Amino acid sequence: MKSTLSIVGFFAALASVHAQGTKADYDRADRIGQMALGKIAHGRIEPIWLGSGSRFWYRSDLGGGRREFILVDPAAASRKPAFDHARLAAALTKALSRDVSADRLPIDSISFAPDGSMRFKAGGRSWSADLGSYEVRAAGSAGAPSAGLQPLETIHPSVASGEDTEIAFGNRTGEPLDIFWVDPDGKRVAYGSVAPGQTRTQHTFSKHVWLLARKDGTPVAAFEAASTPAQAIVDSTTSAPVWRRRPERRTPDGSISFDGKWRALIRDYQIVLKDTASGEERALTKDGSPDDRYEPPIYWSPDSTRLVVMKTVPAQEHKIYEVESSPSDQVQPKLHTLDYLKAGDRIAHPRPHLIDVAAARDIPINDDLFPNPWDISEVRWDPDSSRFTFLYNQRGHQVMRVVAVDAKTGEARALIDEQAKTFIDWTNKVFYHPMNPTHEAIWMSERDGWNHLYLYDLAAGAVRNQITKGEWVVRKVDRVDPVKRQIWFQAGGIRPGQDPYYVHFCRVNFDGSGLTILTEGDGTHDVKFSPDGRYIVDTWSRVDQPPVTEVRSAETGQRVLELERADASALLAAGWQVPERFAAKGRDGKTDIYGVIFRPTTFDPKKRYPVVENIYAGPQGSFVPKAWSTSNGSQAMAELGFIVVQIDGMGTNNRSKAFHDVCWKHLADAGFPDRILWMKAAAAKHPEMDLGRVGIYGTSAGGQSALAGILQYPDFYKAAVADCGCHDNRMDKIWWNEQWMGWPVGPEYAANSNVTLAPKLRGKLLLMVGELDTNVDPASTMQVVNALVKAGKDFDLFILPGAGHGVAGTPYGRRKLRDFFVRSLLRVDPPDRNTIQ
Repeated sequence: MKSTLSIVGFFAALASVHAQGTKADYDRADRIGQMALGKIAHGRIEPIWLGSGSRFWYRSDLGGGRREFILVDPAAASRKPAFDHARLAAALTKALSRDVSADRLPIDSISFAPDGSMRFKAGGRSWSADLGSYEVRAAGSAGAPSAGLQPLETIHPSVASGEDTEIAFGNRTGEPLDIFWVDPDGKRVAYGSVAPGQTRTQHTFSKHVWLLARKDGTPVAAFEAASTPAQAIVDSTTSAPVWRRRPERRTPDGSISFDGKWRALIRDYQIVLKDTASGEERALTKDGSPDDRYEPPIYWSPDSTRLVVMKTVPAQEHKIYEVESSPSDQVQPKLHTLDYLKAGDRIAHPRPHLIDVAAARDIPINDDLFPNPWDISEVRWDPDSSRFTFLYNQRGHQVMRVVAVDAKTGEARALIDEQAKTFIDWTNKVFYHPMNPTHEAIWMSERDGWNHLYLYDLAAGAVRNQITKGEWVVRKVDRVDPVKRQIWFQAGGIRPGQDPYYVHFCRVNFDGSGLTILTEGDGTHDVKFSPDGRYIVDTWSRVDQPPVTEVRSAETGQRVLELERADASALLAAGWQVPERFAAKGRDGKTDIYGVIFRPTTFDPKKRYPVVENIYAGPQGSFVPKAWSTSNGSQAMAELGFIVVQIDGMGTNNRSKAFHDVCWKHLADAGFPDRILWMKAAAAKHPEMDLGRVGIYGTSAGGQSALAGILQYPDFYKAAVADCGCHDNRMDKIWWNEQWMGWPVGPEYAANSNVTLAPKLRGKLLLMVGELDTNVDPASTMQVVNALVKAGKDFDLFILPGAGHGVAGTPYGRRKLRDFFVRSLLRVDPPDRNTIQ
C-alpha cells in the first residue's frame, strides 16, 4: 500500500529546511491554514437555544473528525450528552444502510418535541427518534421550532433567496403586534399580526428579515430567519431595532396615514395626497423641482394631521472612469463609469419640511440648528404628535444634534448638542436610543475624553446623569431594558491589568449604579445571550490562548459552569508557533502600545530574521488580532523566513479620545513614532529581530500607510509594498476621508499626500493596484507613479487586469508581495515559476 505524507509529517519534514524563501517555504506558507485541521478539540461552540428558555445544545468537535452533542441546562448547572450517541448510531446504521460511528454522527440540527422525541437532520433527510426506545423513523421536512432567534440590533433588507424554514413569533407583550417582511429593497410587506400572549407561525426562507411593530408602526423587534425552524419571542425586555445608519440604510414606507384615510406620494418631485377610499388626489406642494426635490420616506404624525418629508438639493455629479483592459466577453477594452463623490465635493442638502395636511400648508422651520447636514436621520414623531425629532450630523463631523420641531409652530430647538474640536466618530461611536414613555434617551459621547453613555431628559433637553465613567471605553451597546432601566454593553479596558482592547460584556443601571462586568477571563470575549435573557454563553481567547467557553449569569456575571476548554496540544506538537503578545511605551513615554509578533514554524532563536510589518492604521478601528486564530495572513508571511509584526499605534480607535485624535488632519502620521519605538523595544528583548532589514506592507488605508512609512522613515523601513492605497485623501471616497481629514478641504490634504511626499523615496518599493478598483480610485496610485517618475525614482509597479480592491488578496498578487520581500529583505531569488512544472 502506497503511503502518503500526512500534514503533520509534511510540516515536521520541512521544519529542518533552512527558511530562505525556498519553494518549500512557499509551499508551507500556502498550506499553513491546513496545519490546524483536526488538531484542536473543543474549539468552536455554537449554542442552539431550545425554544424561548435557557436550555441549549451544541456540537463539540473532539479532533480528528470526531464530535459529540451536548445538552446544557444552566438553571441546573447541568452539562450532559444530548442523547445516547452509541444507541443513535446503531439506529442510524440500520436506517441509512451504512455504518455510522457514535463519535461521527452525521447530524446537522436537533430539535426536541414535547413528547420526548428528538427531531434531527442526517444524510440530507429529516428524522425522528424516540429517546426511550431509540427507534428512528423518517419525519417531515420541517422540525418543530426549537431554536430561539436573537433580536437584531439593526433592521436590514432580506437576502433574496434561502432555504425553506419557519419562524414562530411569540408575543409576550401586552399589545398586538403587526408582522412585516422586510423585502430585498428594505420595504415593509404586511403579513398580519400576532395578538398578546399568542404565537403565530410564519413560513419564510433563511436570511429573510422580519419586523414586529406596534399599530403606530414603531419597530419593536426584528429577526433574521435561520435555516431551521425557530422561535422569535418578544417581551418587555426586547430592545427595539433601528434602521441602518449608513448611507445605504433603508427606511420603512410611511406613505399611509395612521388612520388609514390618506396615502402620501412623491410624484414629479412633489407631494401628492390620495384619499384611500375615493381615490381622489390633491397636491400638497408646488415648489418641488429636479434641483430641489421632495424625496421619500414620508413620516406621518400619529394623529394623521401632519407629515414630515425631506426636501433635498441633490449632490453634484462626480464620475470616475476605469478601463477594463481584458474583458472576458470581447477583445476590445471596456469603459466603466462610476458615481463617486470625493472629499470636498458638493453633497446632497436635505431639509425637513413639515406639512399641515388639511391646510396643504408648509409650516416653516428655521434651519439655524441644522444648516449644513452631512446626514439627517432618525426622524421620529412623539406619540402625542406634538413634535418630531431627528438626528443631525453636520458636515465636517464636529457637530451632532438631536433637534426637536414643534408640530404647530415649526420652532426648532436642540435637545442634545454634541460638539468636538476635532471630530465626532460618527461611523463607530454614535448611539441614540430614545424612549418615548419617559421622554429619555441613551446617548454616547467622548466629551470626558473616553467613550461613555449618558442619560438625557428629552423634555428638558439636558443630561440627567452620566451612566458610565472611567478611563475605559464603551465599545457597543447590546441591549437596553427600559422596564428594568438597565443597559447591557461591551467595554474595552474595563478590567485593570488586561489588554485594553479586550472586549468584556457588562451591565449597568440607567443612573450609573450597579455596574457589573459579566465576563472575567484574561482575553477578548464573544457572548451570546439566552432568549430569556437570564444567561450568557461566553467564549474568550487570546492570540496565545485557545478558546474557553463558559455559561455565566447575565444578571451577576457569576460563572455557572465551564462548557469547554479548547485543547491545541496536537497542533503545538506539530510545530505551530503561538503568536507573542507584546507591549511597549509609545512616543509620550507613558502610553502602552500593543502588538503581536508572528514567527515561522521553522523558527530558530539563534538566527536573525528580517522584520516585516503588516500595517493597517485606519482610524475607524483597531486591527491587531486579539482572539485565537489559526488562519492569519501574517503567519503565512512569516513562513517565508520573516518575523512579522502587527501594531496599533496612536491615531487608531478604541482607546481614549486623545489617543484617537492623533490622526486628526494627519493620516500620514499613522502611529509611526509609536510603531518604531515598539519594534525597537521588541528587538531589545528578542535579538533575533533584525531591524537592519525592516519591510512594511498594507492594503487600502494600509497601502497608504505602507508607502507613507518608507517615504517618511527611510532609515528604518527598507522596503514597502503599497496595495491599492488611498494615497491622496482628495482622490478617495468622501465619507472616509472627510471624517478624519476634516472639511472643508484644507492644506493638510496636500501635506499628507503620498504624491507630495513621493520625492523622498529611498529603499525598495512595489506599488500594486487593480484596474477596476471601485473602492479607491486607481488613479490615486497612478498619480504616485507620476510623481515618482518626475522625481527620477526607481520602483516596481504591478497592475492586475480585471481586479478590484485588494490585489494582495489574489493568488498572483499575494505571490508578488511575497516575492518582493524575499528579494529585498532575504536577498535571495524566489522560486522561478517559469521553470516549475
